[in-house]
Amino acid sequence: MNSKTQKTLQWYVITGGPSSGKTTLLNELALSGFHVVPEAARVLIDRYNTQGISTQELRKDEGKFQKKALRIKLETEKKTPKDRVVFFDRGVPDSIAYYEICDLDIKELMKISKGRYAKIFFLEQLPFEKDYARTECEETVEKLNDKLKKTYIELGYSVVDIPVGSVEERLKRIFIEIE
Repeated sequence: MNSKTQKTLQWYVITGGPSSGKTTLLNELALSGFHVVPEAARVLIDRYNTQGISTQELRKDEGKFQKKALRIKLETEKKTPKDRVVFFDRGVPDSIAYYEICDLDIKELMKISKGRYAKIFFLEQLPFEKDYARTECEETVEKLNDKLKKTYIELGYSVVDIPVGSVEERLKRIFIEIE
């Protein structure tokens, strides 16, 4: 992306720890007519699950899994419209936090993570609930929450905290910020 594209992009990231309400919020944004990009990790898990490969098997090497998820994020962004408002379920910088948890090298990832998005919406954590794709323990969820927010701030992004509340309250806060 060149600097001219970066200044005009209306790409926003919805992020936060696992089970913070990202998917629910993004589903509502999609129903409101916004272009929404699903979480790469879930896309990857769903793809493999339909082939008979379990989430546990896919994630047994978490570092390898995170590298695959990052590739999907980058490929998806190449195809994402640059002339409309877009909401991403996790951005490329989210991978930095996951890479750190897996003790993977983040140097190259730091370079490509700057200046990709207009604003970051960080959702406060809801009570943690495991599902077919969320395999993290609560301790890892806490670490991820801290690392995710710090990563975006360190990269110079404008991070807007979205407190726990109803979907409508959270949407209202986001709409105020993108006007």
